[in-house]
Amino acid sequence: MKIISKNFKLLTVFLLVIGFTSCSDDDDNTTTPTPTTVVDIALENNLTSLAAALQATDLVTTLQGEGPFTVFAPSNAAFAQLLSDTGLDLNNLSTAENALVKNILLNHVIIGITVTSTNLVDAESGYTNTAATGPNGANLSLYYTTSNGVMLNGSSTVTNADNVASNGIVHIVDEVIGLPTIATFATTNPALSNLVAALQLADTGTPTVPYISTVSDASAGPFTVFAPTNDAFANLLLELDPSGNTALGDLDPATVDAVLTYHIVSGNIQSSDLPNGAVMTLGGEITADNTAFTLTDPNGRISNIVTSLVDIQSMNGVVHVIDTVLLPMQ
Repeated sequence: MKIISKNFKLLTVFLLVIGFTSCSDDDDNTTTPTPTTVVDIALENNLTSLAAALQATDLVTTLQGEGPFTVFAPSNAAFAQLLSDTGLDLNNLSTAENALVKNILLNHVIIGITVTSTNLVDAESGYTNTAATGPNGANLSLYYTTSNGVMLNGSSTVTNADNVASNGIVHIVDEVIGLPTIATFATTNPALSNLVAALQLADTGTPTVPYISTVSDASAGPFTVFAPTNDAFANLLLELDPSGNTALGDLDPATVDAVLTYHIVSGNIQSSDLPNGAVMTLGGEITADNTAFTLTDPNGRISNIVTSLVDIQSMNGVVHVIDTVLLPMQ
């Protein structure tokens, strides 16, 4: 109740500030209207918890800037859930907590473009970058799907879209969009479901690393993951058994573990920093061609990096999607 009370006090302050700045009298007694920014839109929709968080992290002025901004604004209930889950107190944040909350808020903001719900629906699904940052200061990615409403990173749904501001647009969402991990992007994109299954299968044996827990740990790594598509795994199974009678789950966990290690590199290597030549994975050496955008395994098998699906950035590493599974020396 104390937080709610303070939030409403903050709302009153904001409204007073808006009221004073929206009217300015010149010599002719005319009124010069102040643009309605994305912050104003949040206040008009009674998003007092968002307003409090923006104030606590000094982001109000930023979002009152020129923009344009696309803001996915969490509801008060969504913020209440975040505060309950984390124990954060917006009125008493440590330096580290302030930085965390600020990064979470920036993970709801796309800078430099106004993205309408129609834009998202027309695209159907895909990735965009937010203003939040991960390893090496790289901007975090945001995955959106529109098959069942606009959903962000597999959990947060747009409930009130296209609130237009003078410096952008606001979409209200029902859940705070957490800072993503590699697991976030692997599990939310259905085209990578076989990769998730392979990670789970390897974990049933004696894995080189505990895969699922590692890719889910925001503090792990960072790692660079070359993520084979579902089709890549399907093609591998046919390569191993042309009869088509072998399923992914039929493979030995140790074999799957050995294969997966050739898809993981220590460090956060964005596509622009991909070397030309040898790349040391957890399993051994592969060869990268940063002009043709290909990877070659020890058997001479070539995998193309899908250029439209690179630099999928999370807190514990970056994902680049590839079209062929890399294999250890046969």
